[in-house]
Amino acid sequence: MITGAQRTTAYLPQLQGRRVALLVNQTATIGTVHLVDSLLHRGVKIVKIFSPEHGFRGKADAGEKLGNSTDENTGLPIISLYGKHRKADATDLADVDVLVFDIQDVGTRFYTYISSLQELMESAAEYHKPLIVLDRPNPNGHYVDGPVLDTAFRSFVGMQPIPVVHGMTVGEYAKMLNGERWLAKRLHCDLTVIPCENYDHRVRYQLPVKPSPNLPNMTAIWLYPSTCLFEGTVFSLGRGTDKPFQVYGHPALPKELFSFTPHSMPGAKEPVLKDQICYGYDLSHETLNGKMRLDWILNAYKLYPEKDKFFNAFFNKLAGNKELMAQIKAGTSEQDIRRSWEKDLTTFRHIRKKYLLYKDFQADPAAN
Repeated sequence: MITGAQRTTAYLPQLQGRRVALLVNQTATIGTVHLVDSLLHRGVKIVKIFSPEHGFRGKADAGEKLGNSTDENTGLPIISLYGKHRKADATDLADVDVLVFDIQDVGTRFYTYISSLQELMESAAEYHKPLIVLDRPNPNGHYVDGPVLDTAFRSFVGMQPIPVVHGMTVGEYAKMLNGERWLAKRLHCDLTVIPCENYDHRVRYQLPVKPSPNLPNMTAIWLYPSTCLFEGTVFSLGRGTDKPFQVYGHPALPKELFSFTPHSMPGAKEPVLKDQICYGYDLSHETLNGKMRLDWILNAYKLYPEKDKFFNAFFNKLAGNKELMAQIKAGTSEQDIRRSWEKDLTTFRHIRKKYLLYKDFQADPAAN
């Protein structure tokens, strides 16, 4: 499997002799060499680096606001596009001829790298800069599932009417943003996608670099679409432990259950329920079968004694609607919850099909 970044002969001619800015993080590599270092070695004139959530080196906590800085290795300026200054403006792009995006995504609506991609595309379109997306495989690209976002709940963790698991690479998603005219003001970006080679949506891609501090392994990445819903509750999902997104629990649950204690650590300085013993479940050995798991959040709500305090305001943004919370509170079965998604999922699958660059998975006949 060859990533877009590795296919240098496909995009170097578009960079030579031009001033280049890249939106990248620690996942932008060619082999073991960072893309920035590789391009500089090839004589490309890089003028600045833009960084997403977690920063250029991928070490900052979720939601941590980072200022601008300078890369110690290259001396290049790093402009943070997370926090108050999320979109590259006229000043940022005044000395830029072409933009490059290369970030490893994990294929879920609320993972913010695709939101950063959208806002970079909007800046590129507004200021007439071409954008090259170096594509990478989606480790959750083998299925489509979850509620489709109601745009009344649009936020940085969900900007478009797509399901939680969209089954697209960032290159395919960028093509969808352009093709469906989903960019702000219906802008159209001058977009080039450099596809991967020898990849299709049946491949279970193993990431060589962890994409963010609390997705340290493939188990966490595969569980993430399901367990991230716990961010919208009073429960811990393992931040501050050696199994983030792989456990869930709370001090109020029965004490005979699996126990863990979140502590402050790099990437999780102030984890939920810090230094409190939590009782719950270890999911690190669960077998995943190509769909979101709802039984965990349903079970947690059933066991938690103070049901009126279970959810926080973030839950509806993650779910992308108000219905899922209401369904959980009402005791709706998983089967009935999933049935309520089907109409919107069918519509999305038809839209998605138009923008695929790779052979689709075969498990879902509606997608083929």
